[in-house]
Amino acid sequence: MNTKALVAEFVGTFTLIFIGVGAIAANQITNGALGLTGIALAHGLAIAIMVSATAAVSGGHLNPAVTCGLWSAGKISAAAAIAYIVAQCLGGIVAAALIRIAMPAAALAAVSMGTPAVNTAAGATVVMALVAEIVTTFFLVFAVCGTAVDKEAPKMSGLFIGLAVTMGILMAGPISGGAMNPARHLGPALLGGGLDNLWIYWVGPIIGGILAGTVYFRVIRSS
Repeated sequence: MNTKALVAEFVGTFTLIFIGVGAIAANQITNGALGLTGIALAHGLAIAIMVSATAAVSGGHLNPAVTCGLWSAGKISAAAAIAYIVAQCLGGIVAAALIRIAMPAAALAAVSMGTPAVNTAAGATVVMALVAEIVTTFFLVFAVCGTAVDKEAPKMSGLFIGLAVTMGILMAGPISGGAMNPARHLGPALLGGGLDNLWIYWVGPIIGGILAGTVYFRVIRSS
């Protein structure tokens, strides 16, 4: 097993959760100064930077849904995929633990640790949230396949993948929280956000990821 790749996946996923949750808490502290756009950009920038930084070491998955999508397309072995997912989840959990030290407890409590959740107050349902997670994760993993994994892809994958995350949050944020990443939900959920509808944030992104990997590499780019 490539230990360096696992460390890279840990660090990259840690960055996403630390910055993502921190931005949501900062929005609370500043009375909404960041807004949905600012929060989406914080997540997108974190991914753009860390995918670029880790791509040469681990491929810059930073997301169990991406790993599952690439596994379904035969781009990573089952054993490596499991190891990647463990490293990603640990990165999310440790990031959530440290953000509790870095941010005021009241702000984190007010936003439920920045944990993605079904926005029932706005009329969103479990089905809406599940569909939003599946479709936005499909877009994200499709972008990964087309810009990072495909050997003929342009060498700007980090930017485009970050923009795919930003795009997804702008749409799904008010519905499901726009996780598109099981590790993004798991860490904050375990550290105080609550485990309500946990299954949505695993089932939705993984289905979207597998669909994207399959469509891209077994349909569009099949030989």
